[in-house]
Amino acid sequence: MFSMPLSLFSEQIINGIVLGSMYALVASGLTLIWGTMRMLNFAHGEFYMIGGYVFFLLMSSLGIPSYLSAPLAIAAVFVAGIAVQRLAVHPLLGRPQWEFSTLVATLGVSIFLQNAALHIWGERFKTVPYFISGVVDVFGMRLSYQRLLILAVAIGTMLAMWYVLRRTRFGMALRATAMDRDAAMLYGVNVYQVFMLTFGIAAALAGIAATMLSSINSISPWMGAPLMLKGFVVVVLGGLGSFPGAILGGIIIGIVETLGVIAWSSQWREVISFTVLILILWFRPWGLFGVKEEA
Repeated sequence: MFSMPLSLFSEQIINGIVLGSMYALVASGLTLIWGTMRMLNFAHGEFYMIGGYVFFLLMSSLGIPSYLSAPLAIAAVFVAGIAVQRLAVHPLLGRPQWEFSTLVATLGVSIFLQNAALHIWGERFKTVPYFISGVVDVFGMRLSYQRLLILAVAIGTMLAMWYVLRRTRFGMALRATAMDRDAAMLYGVNVYQVFMLTFGIAAALAGIAATMLSSINSISPWMGAPLMLKGFVVVVLGGLGSFPGAILGGIIIGIVETLGVIAWSSQWREVISFTVLILILWFRPWGLFGVKEEA
């Protein structure tokens, strides 16, 4: 790795940023749910899986172009997120030990959706074509148009999320709910509607990642689990509940993984990620942007 040409090293850094931007989108959804509801969603990876399969069906079965299939798939995942929140999570809110109950409920939803996908589509992996084929040479770096598109979509999505969270009434309601749910209710915020929409937006972020990565990674019933675990690593690295932390954490993990794979092999990808997680928990368990809680 250390003797590679500078252009190749820079190319791998960019590839790491592209991969990390997708990790950041998935982790941002987990962060939104944690920051707003103080719960972990173990079905989050299955929203990614649903997005991949819906995208595949729209393109292969219905022949809809990718630039139309992608937003339709994202909308479908948004609806799926709302459905899961209303059916599996909402009835448990406010009950004794609801935090533990929602963990079990979302884990059950994850298992159900994985097995449903296996029953419907089978074990064979699905693939979809690139949005844009071809490569471009920039200062000696060969970059595919598809990866540049992924990076552009990730940046656009993050900017849109920043605008929604900071400049809209819903964003104000979400931040108020995250800071103090009871106080937000006293000021007229419908916190249960905020929870529902937050779940839908978090699912849509996973759906965006699915439509962008489906052409690079294959689609299968198990595609969501590794990415969800990677999302948890990113969330811990960035700090629980921190949207900027999720973005920076995703980029860091993406770059570390890409360079690590060059130094060793792709079989070490997961080892590298979880080694980073262990180091974070050892030296800075509250994350890069998290706040240390006083005992």
